[in-house]
Amino acid sequence: MMTCAVIDTNVIVAAMMSKRPDSATVKVVNAIRSGSLKPVLSSAIVDEYTEVLARGKFQFDQNDVRQMIDAIVARAVFLDPLPSGEIFSDETDRVFYEVALAGQVDATRLVTGNLRHYPISPIVVNPAQMVAILESSHVR
Repeated sequence: MMTCAVIDTNVIVAAMMSKRPDSATVKVVNAIRSGSLKPVLSSAIVDEYTEVLARGKFQFDQNDVRQMIDAIVARAVFLDPLPSGEIFSDETDRVFYEVALAGQVDATRLVTGNLRHYPISPIVVNPAQMVAILESSHVR
């Protein structure tokens, strides 16, 4: 079974900023590129990636940003959010959680560097936990 995940924007930002190819965030992005991790998206998530990664404070090369987003979108499955009824301190986090909920038939995870922004749930994992899940699925 394919491992699927909604990737929070902060994971992509951290991967693009990382100087370490062995960092968990880089490994998550590389897993998408290699096809071992299927990204799950909605149009609102793509819009957030585009807006956040274009922010001047990150000083990302916009060609790199476009290539990153295009690589994720090209491999993704798109789902509509499943309303959760949860309260979020930052409403922009809602769509990531609710799209992950919509993918639960495929055991979709939500990968984030900000676990505290989301409800406590087995579907919400940090990048290192996602890497461990991916590595354990290759061992079988």
